[in-house]
Amino acid sequence: MTDSTETFQKFEEKIARAIEVLKRVQAERKSLAQELERLKAATRERARESDARDRELIALRREREEVRVRVEKLLEQIDALTKPDSGG
Repeated sequence: MTDSTETFQKFEEKIARAIEVLKRVQAERKSLAQELERLKAATRERARESDARDRELIALRREREEVRVRVEKLLEQIDALTKPDSGG
């Protein structure tokens, strides 16, 4: 009877260790799931920031082009005003 009692105790110990491992794995899984959600949220925020920067860059490029065109027109007007009379 002692052998079967020892065998059963060993089996109980193995089950207890397995339960502890399972609890650790579940806790780690929960922690990893939370970390994953945090990273997903951070990624979404960075994507929104990137989109905002892209829109700002496009607006600044458009503004730069408008300023360039205006400066060119002003330079043309200055050239026209400062041209010596060709009629002489």
